[in-house]
Amino acid sequence: MKALRVCVLILLTVAVVGAQDVQRPAPEPDLLASAEGMLLASQEHRHQPTIPLTLAELESAALANNFEIGAAARQVAVVEARRGSAGSLDDPSFMYRGWGTPLSRPWDLNQTQHMFMYSQSLPGGGKRQLRTQVADADVEIAKAEVEAKKRDVLAQVRRAFYELLQNQEGLRFHDEQAALARRGLESARIKYVVGKVPQSDMLKAQIALTRLVEHLVMLQQDGDLACARLNTLLGRDPGTPLDVVGDYSPPLALPGLLDLEKTALENRPELAAISEAIRQSETRTQLAEKSLKPDYTLSGGYMLMPEGSRYRNTYMAELSVTLPWLNRGRHNAEIAETSAMVAAGKADYESRRAAVFAEIQESLVRARVAHRLVDLYRDTLRPQAQAVLKATVAAYQTDRTDYLNLLDSQNTTLDVELDYIRAVSDLETRLADLERAVGTPLPRTVRASSSNSPEPETVNVQMRQEVKQ
Repeated sequence: MKALRVCVLILLTVAVVGAQDVQRPAPEPDLLASAEGMLLASQEHRHQPTIPLTLAELESAALANNFEIGAAARQVAVVEARRGSAGSLDDPSFMYRGWGTPLSRPWDLNQTQHMFMYSQSLPGGGKRQLRTQVADADVEIAKAEVEAKKRDVLAQVRRAFYELLQNQEGLRFHDEQAALARRGLESARIKYVVGKVPQSDMLKAQIALTRLVEHLVMLQQDGDLACARLNTLLGRDPGTPLDVVGDYSPPLALPGLLDLEKTALENRPELAAISEAIRQSETRTQLAEKSLKPDYTLSGGYMLMPEGSRYRNTYMAELSVTLPWLNRGRHNAEIAETSAMVAAGKADYESRRAAVFAEIQESLVRARVAHRLVDLYRDTLRPQAQAVLKATVAAYQTDRTDYLNLLDSQNTTLDVELDYIRAVSDLETRLADLERAVGTPLPRTVRASSSNSPEPETVNVQMRQEVKQ
């Protein structure tokens, strides 16, 4: 009986141990292979091969092919064609008149008096010239609207260009981050197999690598949207493959507010259009005042008299004059209307000028903040992050820290680099808005690159070499 009890106890013990073995997690290499598979999938984001375009080429293409600019330019052609007829005379008229024909002999035209007359209306002095000036103002207003549309399109092109440039930098940093994570994973695999790294740490590493895939998806979305916007501005199909090339050129300093306001008064197309509209209204007022002066109609004709008349061949001359002072109420109302248009135009100019100054102030504030952020990232955050990364790499090489700390330090460094690129891109976007607000490009004095902090690629190469060892 004792022997039987011992055998039963042994069998129960083996069953419990077997059940524990069944509940153990999958072998360690499967976790690592899954993480590596996600990293490999994250590299499938290369666009179709295209010729990269610079910012100058994009701006030139937008000015030539943008549909909105083309539509505004057609309006200029319309008003220019209208200008040719503004100061012209009214059409001359020809009149035939026959009278004195006997009712008893309506076919006997020899008894009829025949008159052939040519007439031409002549407006009062100065009216034709004023009408031409009104039409010229329409042309200038249309041209100012085209220029405003060009400035708006160019600002949008600049914003989309720097968004694409930022997206390319983001993809490049993403690739570097994925490559570094893969090499660190190879090093951690050995430590995990020999038991130096717990399974929970590897699961956390797997989550971190999955976030890389999420980051890539968002980058692809932002890049596709910016590409579609830029293609539309260029007058192309939104799905056309597009690649850009260029550098950021943040200025050393931003102009002062007073200088920007003065520049806007001289160059903002919308203000120029309103100023031209005010001058046009003043010309219309002068034209309305001219309406109190009479217009003339000159007529000349030939008359064929009936048979038996002493002089059968005669001529006729006629002069008619309008009497506008007998209808003074109508003309005074026209003068009052055009004078009110002048006052309304001046009020509109003051309102638009205030709006432009407010736009300049807001754009300048945002540009200054973006400028300070660029300085902060370049002079402080980037050197600090790179120093932490170097120290973490050295500690990991001597087994004084774990893989998760290394991955976190590397992610922090590359996040700072991405934030720096985002800050520079945001500065360029704010400068584009500021240039749009003042109506002309601002002078760019490119800042020299700092040599105090190492470039991110150098740090990444060092890390790859040290982690691989």
